[in-house]
Amino acid sequence: MYAHVATWWTILRICLEERLVYRGDFALGTLMRFLPIVTQIFLWTAVFDASGQERLAGYARDHVIAYYLLTMVSRAFSSMPGLAGGIARQIREGEIKKFLIQPVDMLGFLLLGRVAHKMAYYSVAIAPFGLVFFLCHRYFYGLPAEAATQSAIIFAAFLATLVMGFLLGYFLEASLGLIGFWWLEVRSLLFIYMLMNFFLSGHMFPLDMLPEPWRSLVDLLPLQYLAYFPAAVFLGKITGTELARGLLIEAAWLIFFIGLARVMFNRGVKRYSGFGG
Repeated sequence: MYAHVATWWTILRICLEERLVYRGDFALGTLMRFLPIVTQIFLWTAVFDASGQERLAGYARDHVIAYYLLTMVSRAFSSMPGLAGGIARQIREGEIKKFLIQPVDMLGFLLLGRVAHKMAYYSVAIAPFGLVFFLCHRYFYGLPAEAATQSAIIFAAFLATLVMGFLLGYFLEASLGLIGFWWLEVRSLLFIYMLMNFFLSGHMFPLDMLPEPWRSLVDLLPLQYLAYFPAAVFLGKITGTELARGLLIEAAWLIFFIGLARVMFNRGVKRYSGFGG
């Protein structure tokens, strides 16, 4: 047991050191990602002016902008750039052989790499995140007032959604990459997934604004837990039994994709063939 823990700690430490060395662009890159918020302010101001209403689907204009800022935080946790494509490429080009002959689990190894990536990212990007939220703090005024105990529960639930969103995003994309054991090329599939993810995760607009039956259909998908759900929890849009139900469903999706990734990997390596040196 001690040997396994020591091995995984060494892998995590090396991955973290590697990312801190060569990713000094985190701070500037994060700040640049927030620049579209200026466009969002003008866009949603025009939308509310054109509608002639103070609220749309229960959101005031300032709260929609706050929602957009929060989805950028949740997406920073759940996004896994290059993961699925990287797994498929390793299968196609034979690099996956190293995980078949060494006593290191591929899914665990790649997960530690993503943990290191997020740790390095936030250790550097916390300053630009803090600056942007400080400059935009007025958009968070007027949120539903809650008792101190209730606020603590909401914040704890928000943190839980971020952690589960990270794991859900990892195992979901890992499952897509493992399709490479059966399909030689998965780039078209990944493009479709990224397109659906951008629209149906709630990154573009609050999913509350979708009319029926589309809202109910989106509820059947796990994508909303990658962006919409954490933001809605923080804004107090989801509380009480609805919050508990949402957390349980997100946990169920997480368990499903962990199991799916494991099954796909175990079955995939049984049919995998590698030739050459």
